[in-house]
Amino acid sequence: MEVYVKVTKCGRHTLLAICDAEILGKKLVKGGVVFEIKEEFYNGYKTDIEEALSLIKTSTIVNLCGRNIVEKAIERGYVHPEAVFEICGILHAQIMKII
Repeated sequence: MEVYVKVTKCGRHTLLAICDAEILGKKLVKGGVVFEIKEEFYNGYKTDIEEALSLIKTSTIVNLCGRNIVEKAIERGYVHPEAVFEICGILHAQIMKII
């Protein structure tokens, strides 16, 4: 399974954005909520889920979007299942590490 990954450094923080490859560019609308999986935010480079998951260890802020990446992050213990937001069948989760 492939994902898009973008790493952004900001001072002492590292922002990691990962989304499933097949949902990049989609716009999700449910009720009053509009959620866009924007290329500017997620599209750094394409890789496999294992490499993407390994980047979580060195990141302080992580945005995960897509069923495949979020479920793998839950399996590895990075995300609690109750902390996942779902919109139009797409899963989204965030990780913030206090440093």
